[in-house]
Amino acid sequence: MPLSTGLVYDKRFLDHVTGPAHPERPHRLLAIIEHLHKTGLWDRLQVLPATPADLKWVRKVHDQAYLDRLQQACLNHEAYIDCPDSAICPASYEVALLAAGGVLAAVDAVRQGPPAGVRNAFCAVRPPGHHAEHDQSLGFCLLNNVAIAAEYLIAHHAVERLAIVDFDVHHGNGTQHHFEDRPDVLFITLHEHPTSLYPGTGHAWETGRGPGDGYTINLPMNPGEGDREYRHAFLNTVLPALDRYRPQFLLLSAGFDASEYDPLAHMKVSVEGFAWMTRQLKMVAERHCDGQLVSVLEGGYDLRALADCVAAHIGILLQPEGHDDLMERKAGLW
Repeated sequence: MPLSTGLVYDKRFLDHVTGPAHPERPHRLLAIIEHLHKTGLWDRLQVLPATPADLKWVRKVHDQAYLDRLQQACLNHEAYIDCPDSAICPASYEVALLAAGGVLAAVDAVRQGPPAGVRNAFCAVRPPGHHAEHDQSLGFCLLNNVAIAAEYLIAHHAVERLAIVDFDVHHGNGTQHHFEDRPDVLFITLHEHPTSLYPGTGHAWETGRGPGDGYTINLPMNPGEGDREYRHAFLNTVLPALDRYRPQFLLLSAGFDASEYDPLAHMKVSVEGFAWMTRQLKMVAERHCDGQLVSVLEGGYDLRALADCVAAHIGILLQPEGHDDLMERKAGLW
């Protein structure tokens, strides 16, 4: 039986060295991969090779002057670019291109579908991307992997209507700003309230501009909220909006830093809560996108919690269409 879920991972992602005290460190991916092997999930996944993204796709999101600055800063052995949070090393530019290219490889594999391709995919890539703006790096992010993938889907795969759901605990400012004046991308984001967490954007009143008004949906969550509140947001806003929009492809900015154990935020989402959200989004993809979904790692900084949450997330992606997960129902999340 062909493997139906793809995994993008490359050891070269570890070459983006940010320093031992930096939260976004190579150990994040090592923890994930080790846990996938330990749980047996690795053997059920089709590993997809990553190659560096062609700059013509990267330039659909990022200014060439910024790309030149980033490349030169890495060559100059600078410690960071634009802000101290965005640590870099000599390899960071090439690794960022590889991460973006890995997500494009996942998109190609999902668009091809089984048996040669896959039904859906998870991209265990770094550096993360959703804070990266058109002309600058912010918040650990160098290239906006999900935004580049969305532009690639529109230009290369002729997708006319796609959705991005971002459940990282930090608002995806770069993704919002890139698409906020367009109706061909629905951007839905759940994040800790901007008055209590970086980057301070993502208020509910930010709904898009001009022809894109109404196609940005910000759902700020109050500090301390968890499974129950996220479930309410999904059932009352996220899922109805996706069903109205009927996307042809679903991209996820999959940050797991809303975990109850994460050191950089104040939310209380459990492993089961992330599994429940994944199940709902997978069913949206089954209803509207022929199952086509690509999930891209963003944040998550407690190593054990990150590994557990990613394993639960991938476990749901691996389940056959229409599967009713008994663990989720027993946890009271259905």
